[in-house]
Amino acid sequence: MKAKIEQFRHELNRVFDDNLHTKQWHNYVDYAIIGLIVLSTVEVFLSTYDGIVEKYGKWLHFVDYFTTFFFTIEVSLRIWCADLLDEKYKGFWGRVRYCFSFYGLIDILSTYPFYLNFFVKIPYTALKALRIARLLRIFRYMKAFSILSRAIKAKKQEMIVSLQFLCIVTLILSFILFFVEHEVQPEIYNNGWRSVVWAFAQYIGDPGGFADTPPISLVGRLIACAIGILGIAIFAVPAGLIGSAFTEVMDADSHAEEIKENKEKLHLAFERKLCRFTRLQIAPLNLSIQEIIARMRLTENDIIEAVENSEDFRIINIAATVPVDERPMDKLAIEHFMINRPYGYMIDRGSKVTIVSPSSLVDPVIGAYSYYFAKLGGFNFVSRELGELRPYQSYYVCSSEVPGLKEYMEDIEKLSAREGSWVVTLLAASGANEPEMDSQIHLTFGGKKGDPSLDAPTVLIHDKETAKAMFGEIEHTLESEYGIKTDRQKYHDSASPNLYMRKLSNTESVNGLIIRLAWSCIYWDSRRIKIAQSMAEIIKKHVEPEACNELDPELKTKGIAYEGYTI
Repeated sequence: MKAKIEQFRHELNRVFDDNLHTKQWHNYVDYAIIGLIVLSTVEVFLSTYDGIVEKYGKWLHFVDYFTTFFFTIEVSLRIWCADLLDEKYKGFWGRVRYCFSFYGLIDILSTYPFYLNFFVKIPYTALKALRIARLLRIFRYMKAFSILSRAIKAKKQEMIVSLQFLCIVTLILSFILFFVEHEVQPEIYNNGWRSVVWAFAQYIGDPGGFADTPPISLVGRLIACAIGILGIAIFAVPAGLIGSAFTEVMDADSHAEEIKENKEKLHLAFERKLCRFTRLQIAPLNLSIQEIIARMRLTENDIIEAVENSEDFRIINIAATVPVDERPMDKLAIEHFMINRPYGYMIDRGSKVTIVSPSSLVDPVIGAYSYYFAKLGGFNFVSRELGELRPYQSYYVCSSEVPGLKEYMEDIEKLSAREGSWVVTLLAASGANEPEMDSQIHLTFGGKKGDPSLDAPTVLIHDKETAKAMFGEIEHTLESEYGIKTDRQKYHDSASPNLYMRKLSNTESVNGLIIRLAWSCIYWDSRRIKIAQSMAEIIKKHVEPEACNELDPELKTKGIAYEGYTI
């Protein structure tokens, strides 16, 4: 029930986002609100004609009551959903803060006083004046007003500085004016306040005539001229600032629209293609910037700017996947990933196996490779895609609190709560790229380096029979079909007490396996997806043979990467 209410609130927030270019039915609601605002304004205008009131008074009252009732519901729902608009409106006092915002105050004043009138008599004129204020609510939907508001905000500091300067100069001139005019008009300029009032009144044309005391001395008239010039400046300077801000805001909007289009082009670039080894439709693990330039007709600056303004793209250096001894040339590429959690992405497929990629943020390719590993096996998937690269705090071995880590651990714990669960961690490794290593895939399971035994006290595997059979088949299949060698804890230690799997509360019932794969297997080998499929099928065969063996339909259809998953 709570989830449904939250979903309803999110839908309402989308309705109240003041964007006339969202979903179609959202637009209908927006236009209905605008239409009723106009209808309410017309009703107030017509009610100023006595003849119309006498003849159509009942209809005017009906329109008044109907629109007021509608806006009462709308405004109340806006207040209820205010925290989704901005975090600062969360809680009771946050809602109060929203009510005192510009639009919140207009909403309140143009709606709720109607009901207050039942308890405290409010003058009819005041009620109508408040009712006509509803017209201001249309500003929400007007792009011109939005641009004006942003232009003023952009130049607020400059305007304040110029105003302060003008005020100080005016004060100085007004005091000089007092001293020179006091000598010739002592009865008029009898104190400094009179000269200050006179000087500032000139800026607004002295509509009340309360400063009709012009200076008569030569110096006084010169000061009056200076104040006249300042009077021009007091309007010309802000007008010039706002005018330049208008251009900047409109240019920024145009640039933002261009970036949005480029982001869409980047999404389209990650189109699924047929893998000749698996005969499945697979999205590229990444695309080089040169390839995107050639295929999508974007410049390098366009691509980089689009990535910087996106949440689901990042720039990687392919040179990181090549041994340093080979002196690789830097080659920039773009990775596409998904986001639906504070740390990155989670998919629950109801499987006993959860594939975890804790280092997708820093290691090229491994996140996308892990995604397909999980997809091919029908496994759950958790990937850490978000965070700071400098300083980097790992989710694999974690000794301190890191943003997103709490949700990451909670999700893994929830997915691994099923009986007989396995948490399989995929990591990138140098493998045969390092001379001292004669294997490309390394299986570790919580033991010390050099100890292949499953009996050590730190080992994370409880179903040892399944593990032995599974490891044996993985080793045999990879070597016989792909010429890839596998080892068991020969080169890597996983006995650390800070290993993330040891921090799960259900560690005693979950089997933990870490597979480190050489980049030569997960990136440079054209059979990489087939290798992932073989390993996934072996794990599925031994851990959950009863599970459905049908592949995800996405793997057999053309489309864009992660289509239907990205939120």
